[in-house]
Amino acid sequence: MNLKKLPKVELHVHLDGSLKIDTINELTNYQYSKKELEERLIAKQNCQDLNMYLEKFELPLKLLQTKENLTRVSYELCEELKKENVIYAEIRFAPLLHTKKCLDLEEVVIAVLNGLNKSTIKTNLILCLMRGANKKDNLKTIELAKKYLNNGVVGIDLAGAESLYKNELYEDLFRYANELKIPFTIHAGEASNEESIISALNMGAKRIGHGIKAINNEELIKRLKKDKIALEICPTSNINTKAIDNIKNHPIYDLYKQGVLTTINTDNKTVSNTDLIKEYELLLNNFPFKINDIIKMNEYAIECSFLPDKEKNKLHSLYKKELEKINIIK
Repeated sequence: MNLKKLPKVELHVHLDGSLKIDTINELTNYQYSKKELEERLIAKQNCQDLNMYLEKFELPLKLLQTKENLTRVSYELCEELKKENVIYAEIRFAPLLHTKKCLDLEEVVIAVLNGLNKSTIKTNLILCLMRGANKKDNLKTIELAKKYLNNGVVGIDLAGAESLYKNELYEDLFRYANELKIPFTIHAGEASNEESIISALNMGAKRIGHGIKAINNEELIKRLKKDKIALEICPTSNINTKAIDNIKNHPIYDLYKQGVLTTINTDNKTVSNTDLIKEYELLLNNFPFKINDIIKMNEYAIECSFLPDKEKNKLHSLYKKELEKINIIK
């Protein structure tokens, strides 16, 4: 079938890793050739690990220090998602990384929300705490998430160099988030092992960013299933960061068949040079997945989104209607 027509939901896409190359070209006053920009922005086969992958964010972050640029790229990401027939997305970014000039954290969040609100696609924000950032700044991000909770923001995350900064360093911050009833996901089990996933769950994470190392631990798989914890899996990105050496060795199919709530995501559309259509094609071409499996994983994404239950029900209904439009009846 035409995968573009399939309705889609995305739970794990980073704003600063998903800028259009043409936009960056314009914002840098065309000082780079397109080839130079691609070298700076897209992870190639010689990318050695997550830390090298994260270097691709350097130029976008330099440009995303004004309200105007933040609003523009947020709107443009929404419009790109619409082209893929994404009907809902939770877009994440770290406000801390956009305060290098004159903006404060709240101004950053408002600027991004202004961009999202210009588009007709339904989206919400997940605010990332950063591994390696000071505790005071991460605490401010949590308090900002609480202020805008269910008013454009639906949760928080912990992002950055997973292998360098263990989850346990941030236990008190997530204890506070739990007290404030802020849902959260944590990047875990990508650059580190399954113990990182276990610690994230012990801290109260309701979803896991990536989480592919769960395949190495049967008891952990049982726990994920029992507690209905979704894995936000990003296949191409996992290959880029060398979390997986080859798509054929990716555990997504095994995790799915064992009943883990697996969801399909892009992570960073520009850095990984991908979109959801490419991700679906990758899985359909390399595993025994069928279209109904892709649909089921989108339904998992709706169920495990950080939306309030009433909005989840509306999204489920919308998803069903969109399937009916393309003659797929669930």
